[in-house]
Amino acid sequence: MKNIKYNLASESWGNEEIDAIQQVIKSNRYTMGPKVKEFEFQFAEYFNSKYALMVNSGSTANLLMIASLVLSNDHNLNRGDEVIVPSVSWSTTYYPLSQYGLKLKFVDVDLETLNIDTNQLENAISHKTKAIMAVNLLGNPCNFAKIQELCSKYNLLLIEDNCESLGAKYNNAYTGTLGNMGSFSFFFSHHMQTMEGGMILTDDQSLLQIATSLRAHGWIRDLPANNLILNKSGNDFEDSFKFVLPGYGVRPLEMSGAIGIEQLKKIDNFISQRKANAELYKKLFLNEDNVIVQKEVHESSWFGFSIILINKMANQRDRFIKVLDENMIESRPIVAGDFTQNPVIDYLDHTISGNLENSEIIDKNGFFVGNDHRDLSNELNHLYDVYKKFEKGV
Repeated sequence: MKNIKYNLASESWGNEEIDAIQQVIKSNRYTMGPKVKEFEFQFAEYFNSKYALMVNSGSTANLLMIASLVLSNDHNLNRGDEVIVPSVSWSTTYYPLSQYGLKLKFVDVDLETLNIDTNQLENAISHKTKAIMAVNLLGNPCNFAKIQELCSKYNLLLIEDNCESLGAKYNNAYTGTLGNMGSFSFFFSHHMQTMEGGMILTDDQSLLQIATSLRAHGWIRDLPANNLILNKSGNDFEDSFKFVLPGYGVRPLEMSGAIGIEQLKKIDNFISQRKANAELYKKLFLNEDNVIVQKEVHESSWFGFSIILINKMANQRDRFIKVLDENMIESRPIVAGDFTQNPVIDYLDHTISGNLENSEIIDKNGFFVGNDHRDLSNELNHLYDVYKKFEKGV
């Protein structure tokens, strides 16, 4: 198996996606148009959500979710309020919160599930807390029973960063649909690939309309004549350039929408193969004494395969990663590790609830390897062989 290359991700396009791009080129409509609308409708239908809004990335999906909730008159989220976040996630989980004047409160994650430690959540809630940002890490659903219980008890908003977990389920409900709003990413390494792209799901029409306006400059052009922000006058010349909210330019490409339509047709097969790969990953590593593998909560969609080195393998990550590189096995940190250890934290208004000991372990001893729509039996067995050889030498 020495010549096996184990990549972090692999392209999932076929002739269907290429043909879809060609059809968009022939239409001469390159920016957001009918294909984006069609993809939004199909995406919402697939995930049993009332509304879907496509944007140009998962990061801007997070941005528009936070902006919409802050700018909404129907939701009590305002500058200076506190939002609870897990200490292990991607940078743009946190940045939109800070950019809208919200205070981050970091809570440690569970060492096995990698998601926010729900045993520590209630202690983190204060009179300033207005929301919980739940992040489903590496395809794995959070413990939503506990999170939803606390949100109900303390009247908190529930926001889902679901960018890594398309297709995951909790109690047979898709993650990304369990809160007020949920985000998705269609970047190359993710479950669906649309060049660049992201999606927001919500059942709240008001939040949808705010996000729709924010997506394109904060105007009312893309809203219905009678809407919940500002009704149109009926004068198209004026209505097309009426700005009502401090928006952005984060529209998706029409090509991305067309590709998304084709990718959605394949998503069941993509996720089935990811789950089959996960069964082998667990079979190989689950009973190893010197590693922790991610514990599945309900139904993961298995973004990637995490490994945390413990016991005699603890503090050996740098050496092991070098060996992985030598054996053509790509790896990377578990998302961004303990995010509070990044220098950018000095720019973010934040506090830490309790300690972040699990995040510190993940930060120093964790990494993950890729998963995708292909059968990775050879790659995973290669990884295991390399691991066992290295372990014997420690």
